[in-house]
Amino acid sequence: MTITPPALSVFEALESEVRSYCRGWPAVFDRAQGAHLTDEDGHTYLDFFAGAGSLNYGHNNPVLKRALIDYIERDGITHGLDMATTAKRAFLDSFQNVILRPRDLPYKVMFPGPTGTNAVEAALKLARKVKGREAIVSFTNAFHGMSLGSLAVTGNAFKRAGAGIPLVHGTPMPFDNYFDGQVPDFLWFERLLEDQGSGLNKPAAVIVETVQGEGGINVARAEWLRALQELCHRQDMLLIVDDIQMGCGRTGAFFSFEEAGITPDIVTLSKSISGYGLPMSLCLFKPELDVWEPGEHNGTFRGNNPAFVTAAAALNTYWADGQMEKQTLTRGEQVEQALLSIADENSADGAHFRGRGLVWGLEFADKGRAGRICRRAFELGLLLETSGPESEVVKLLPSLTITPDELDEGLRTLARAVRETA
Repeated sequence: MTITPPALSVFEALESEVRSYCRGWPAVFDRAQGAHLTDEDGHTYLDFFAGAGSLNYGHNNPVLKRALIDYIERDGITHGLDMATTAKRAFLDSFQNVILRPRDLPYKVMFPGPTGTNAVEAALKLARKVKGREAIVSFTNAFHGMSLGSLAVTGNAFKRAGAGIPLVHGTPMPFDNYFDGQVPDFLWFERLLEDQGSGLNKPAAVIVETVQGEGGINVARAEWLRALQELCHRQDMLLIVDDIQMGCGRTGAFFSFEEAGITPDIVTLSKSISGYGLPMSLCLFKPELDVWEPGEHNGTFRGNNPAFVTAAAALNTYWADGQMEKQTLTRGEQVEQALLSIADENSADGAHFRGRGLVWGLEFADKGRAGRICRRAFELGLLLETSGPESEVVKLLPSLTITPDELDEGLRTLARAVRETA
């Protein structure tokens, strides 16, 4: 398939230079269904991007679409702030019965605003309020959002520079395997905490991703996460798990931290919690941390009722039994085998891969190759993005509902793109 870039005159003339994804995918998209998008010229693309993880159940999932259409047609509440509505009640009932109770998780649910960074800001603010301290510890190559508090615990230098002001009260520590296994886990972190002359203010909390998506698909070991939780308990710090991209089944289990057997004090969710790509986020926390005063943290669009409708439908359809987790792990094995073959063929360029469930990264010694692969993949009809601090990782993020045949097609296209950019 040969694709001619469209004339993007109105986008180039009127839209800000900040736009990014459209530069790598120069098409005007018009329709989408399942694992495919179609542009206005009729070209179809297989989607290994899934709305940056917001579309775990695919584009225009028919079950969720039906629930949404029915709700809109009966004039259900669209905008509700934090008012009680039937849609919110249905979601909370489903979330409690399908997700929290079966996992014996005691969390209270807060709707902080519609996006992931809103959830992170609420988590940081709550941790500081509970502990009465300002400092937050994050990790190298972390990404937690683009608003100022979230940026302060984000590692990417390019994104941090956009703040335009000093980003304070955040201290980075080495993520799992940052020193290639040459330094014992948390040696530096714990030494600073215990040394009265270290200059590290006592942190209120530690925020971590179990798999760093934007940071390059860096996977934390289960034992590392357990040791981190134990360190937090010993040092009177709260543990926040940012599950915005890796939650909602991306790694297999509904929460990415389940594999490690830990129970974070605070959890942030967004992206695929609505199931349909509608803006929605949650901040979950243990009941004893619910020290908010009414209205102390609010937001106009924290009551996105259409998102509650699709979220409840997604939970009841895909998470009432264990089939989605099993399917994701099976699809992940399919990806792993394909990447193993690609890495073997490209061992001379230092190819290696890593991931869990249905999030994977492919990296080469030539850091520029990932970008070339993604560009060639687009020309071949496959949407892929890069990740990592130097965009050096090819990131695979297909929907969880992708079929084995679709997944195989995309992996074959990826292998072709790799070969043709050698």
